[in-house]
Amino acid sequence: MTFAWPYALVLVLLAPLLLAVYLVMLRRRRRFAVSFASLSLIRDALPRQSRWRRRVPFALLLLSLLSLAVAAARPQAVAAVPMNRTTIILALDVSLSMCSTDVAPNRLAVAQEVARTFVADQPGGTRVGLVAFSGGAQLVAPPTTDRKPLLAAIDALRAGRGTAVGTALLRSIDAISTVNAGVTRSDADAQSDAVSPLPPGAYQPDIIVLLTDGATTQGFAPLKAAQLAADRQLRVYAIGFGTTAAAPLTCSPEQLGSDVFANQFAGGGGRGGVDGPARPALRIDERTLQSIADMTGGAYYRAGDAAELVDVFKDLPREIVLQKQHVEISFAFAAAGALLALLAVILSLAWNRSS
Repeated sequence: MTFAWPYALVLVLLAPLLLAVYLVMLRRRRRFAVSFASLSLIRDALPRQSRWRRRVPFALLLLSLLSLAVAAARPQAVAAVPMNRTTIILALDVSLSMCSTDVAPNRLAVAQEVARTFVADQPGGTRVGLVAFSGGAQLVAPPTTDRKPLLAAIDALRAGRGTAVGTALLRSIDAISTVNAGVTRSDADAQSDAVSPLPPGAYQPDIIVLLTDGATTQGFAPLKAAQLAADRQLRVYAIGFGTTAAAPLTCSPEQLGSDVFANQFAGGGGRGGVDGPARPALRIDERTLQSIADMTGGAYYRAGDAAELVDVFKDLPREIVLQKQHVEISFAFAAAGALLALLAVILSLAWNRSS
């Protein structure tokens, strides 16, 4: 448990101070009682339960003060945020290397299929958006609970040149900022007066799922973009996809980005697609992806084939379905303090009357 106003805990000292005053008063009463001829006569005259009855209301009053003092410090407990409050941004790499056939039929086709399944399996209240990136990055589907336009956007992905991981993170941050007032745009100050940051160690309920098969070749620096996400308390779950085996690049007509892209391949197309010679697979920049995950409080996954990618996406809901967030529980302590004080008054009046 943490406290938003920890200095208010000084009020807890009122309880021992009041206890000290109470003990002093008891001592004075005892001195006054000595003036009587016989203490045994007084004790015999008093009911057996009168002594502890006098102590109980005071003890309840002390507990009430302690509870109210804790409430004044605004205690906060860690609670779980339901997933239906989550916005998930899928940032998918559509660079040329995603046409590699080391994962049949090619990496992009497998990523599209797995992304479709992931989107379809999300609870109805979860917003999902899609950012596609190669040499640049574009929000092709804003965060929405409507699955139809999102699935259509996944089907319409086109391959292009370059890899801009950092720029994709910036576009993802901006997409989340449109549906979460607690997240500023990537080009805005994270400490803006218009935004109330969460307590240290807490995260926004929204996440970014980044899938890539290579290393950044252009655009914004990935680690700087990751820092912007961390400043906004957004987690990034990074996925490195593909093998290290050399394989031909084969794109279907639907996956082609432009004629310029097609002209890169020697020999032209085959079976209605574009085939290229076998090329060494790009090395995934796992160190950077791991750093992005570590900086933002997310996780890094490695998937070498379609089955492993499916398993990674199956694991994602379990990672984010319960998200830790600090929730103020001052009301509970204030209510307990008020009830204890009321009980102390009721018992004091009832027992004094019966005595």
